[in-house]
Amino acid sequence: MATDKLILQNMIFYGYHGVFAAEKELGQRLEVDVELYLDLRQAGINDDLEATINYVEVYTLIKELVEEREYNLMEGLAEEIADSLLAGYPLQEIVVRVRKPQPPVGGVMDYFGVEIRRSAAKVNQL
Repeated sequence: MATDKLILQNMIFYGYHGVFAAEKELGQRLEVDVELYLDLRQAGINDDLEATINYVEVYTLIKELVEEREYNLMEGLAEEIADSLLAGYPLQEIVVRVRKPQPPVGGVMDYFGVEIRRSAAKVNQL
């Protein structure tokens, strides 16, 4: 596994995900973090965007998945983000976190969330 990583932290979107009708009708704020593991040595040595991953492209892809699709579970959304990024970029591994800061549970909490870790090797074996 590469020890280098790109981090996109606390991206905030509005989506219509959940198992409750109100979540699908009214929507809610979702927070997403991704850690992209890959070798960044050449990008650093050569100061070259072509040797790394364009953050704007990654952000745009995640934004589209969160805002234009609907999932019952945060797990499903996180899996789709991981699969899409692993398929589209030369990553060795990815960590995806999805948080709902205000889930409709009738109680007080910071957030509910999910974190998944996937590697390119496992995706290629499927």
